[in-house]
Amino acid sequence: MGDVRSYEHDVLVIGAGGAGLRAAIEAAAHGAKVALICKSLLGKAHTVMAEGGAAAALGTVVDQDNWRVHFRDTMRGGKMHNNWRMAQIHAQEAPDRIRELEAWGALFDRTADGRINQRPFGGHTYQRLAHVGDRTGLEMIRVLQDKAVHAGVEVHMECTVIKVLVVDERAAGALGYFRETGRFALFRAGAVVLATGGIGKAWQVTSNSWEYTGDGHYLAYDAGAELIDMEFVQFHPTAMVWPPSVRGILVTEGVRGEGGVLRNSQGERFMFRYMPEMFKGDFAATEQEADAWVTGDRMKNRRPPELLTRDVVSKAIVKEIEDGRGTPHGGVFLDIASKRPADFIKQKLPSMYHQFKELADVDITKDPMEIGPTTHYVMGGVKVDAESQMSTVPGLFAAGEVAGGMHGANRLGGNSLSDLLVFGRRAGQHAAELAKRRGRPPASPRAAVDAAVQGALAPFERPTGENPFAVQAALQDVMQRKAGIVRDRSGLEQTLAELERLTERARHVGIAGSREYNPGWHTALDLRSLLAVSEMTARAALERTESRGAHTRGDHPDSDPKQERRQVVVRRDADRMTVRWEAQPELPADLAKLIKEGA
Repeated sequence: MGDVRSYEHDVLVIGAGGAGLRAAIEAAAHGAKVALICKSLLGKAHTVMAEGGAAAALGTVVDQDNWRVHFRDTMRGGKMHNNWRMAQIHAQEAPDRIRELEAWGALFDRTADGRINQRPFGGHTYQRLAHVGDRTGLEMIRVLQDKAVHAGVEVHMECTVIKVLVVDERAAGALGYFRETGRFALFRAGAVVLATGGIGKAWQVTSNSWEYTGDGHYLAYDAGAELIDMEFVQFHPTAMVWPPSVRGILVTEGVRGEGGVLRNSQGERFMFRYMPEMFKGDFAATEQEADAWVTGDRMKNRRPPELLTRDVVSKAIVKEIEDGRGTPHGGVFLDIASKRPADFIKQKLPSMYHQFKELADVDITKDPMEIGPTTHYVMGGVKVDAESQMSTVPGLFAAGEVAGGMHGANRLGGNSLSDLLVFGRRAGQHAAELAKRRGRPPASPRAAVDAAVQGALAPFERPTGENPFAVQAALQDVMQRKAGIVRDRSGLEQTLAELERLTERARHVGIAGSREYNPGWHTALDLRSLLAVSEMTARAALERTESRGAHTRGDHPDSDPKQERRQVVVRRDADRMTVRWEAQPELPADLAKLIKEGA
């Protein structure tokens, strides 16, 4: 304990992306003393990588848009698996959160008459994404970061949290360490908000950067909270595939929203072949009809098939590649050059233009992009109360990608950025209210803190032990091969068997050197969360014997009505991971009718 520095706050927010920043701002606005912890530097968050826009039914471009249409699109896109109340709250409150962000200084693109401009995106009936070119997430972080700092939020950068502390059956703070010095820090708090993002680094090919190791999912699981829907991992259909050094880097859906089309190696625009029956009335049946939507009256013409939901587009691309119609580097082509003039592309998609020019030596105003699917987002996460975002552990809240329920079996593009704002605000508000009402909890037992510190330092006692990087590489390999876009029973069982072996290897990892900026040590600690979230995904995927949304079972290609609106719940039972089925609350009759008949 002598090596552990202590801090005391009312609310502790773990994660400094959009959800964490918005939670911290709201908690501070309610009078709480707030600490914000980020694993990397403030401003380096995955929210920055969300380029296309934030979905909100503002109705600035299409007057007919409203929260009911947005709610219907979200539920249909999520294959009716969403927490309906979260989807409703999100659709109703997203416009106010966007206007609020604008009032705080966000510089959204404008229509000719000066209103916030909105672009089309996959799965959305109308043009709904408020955007700043293709740098929307960057603008959001700029504004939220400035607001949080001026609100007096105390920021702790380059700090990794390794344990959420639970005292008297409620969250009481967290234990972490500063990556620069290796020194441990104990944060006491009346409430804890998890806003740590996703789990993408459990796969080889991912749009996620090094921070996304499932920390929040593991922290909640370790604290005794329930998690849901971990089988639903979204593979974004468009990411760079060449050169190898940039494989997996995201290519925004905004390219397709602005008119980009998908072609195979034969030049065929193939998405027309993969139209699900339920969407046929909403999407174009011919290339001429699709082009008319891009350049003409979008209210009269039907959307291009490239704007189908991400699960549909990803599986279509995989099928084209498997059938031998892929590109030389194992992808397909995304072409906007033949559909839009160069000045338009540079104005609307400046980041994509520079990304391909600098990283792949491709001029997207002249040539097509070579793209393929990448692990992008997890719909599953901590089970939370829709109104407050509190988990099943009192005092522990979750918002953003680490929270489950909002997006169902498949997230619509653009819903993530507005999700961060809507539920980050709610988490911060309710965390502050709870902390003020209950006060700060008793101090954590010294034995528990000492045990966590000793466990974190154990790899230094085995300088010739297993290489943590080798264990991580083996984990990513098995998840990519056996728990990717298409799974089956045999592959998932092999995954679980391999994860068991890797867990044993992880117990024997060894580290040399000091605690200061030691990447081997950081990786050794990340293995706990990576192994846990991988096992959650594999167990839940094995349990769900159907295909629904982003979860595709090759041995069960159809959806099972008996599994509709039933979710797999993951929880820790001593040292064992358990799964069980749970029925979701029934949809209210008026909302069920709205979804079925249209808004």
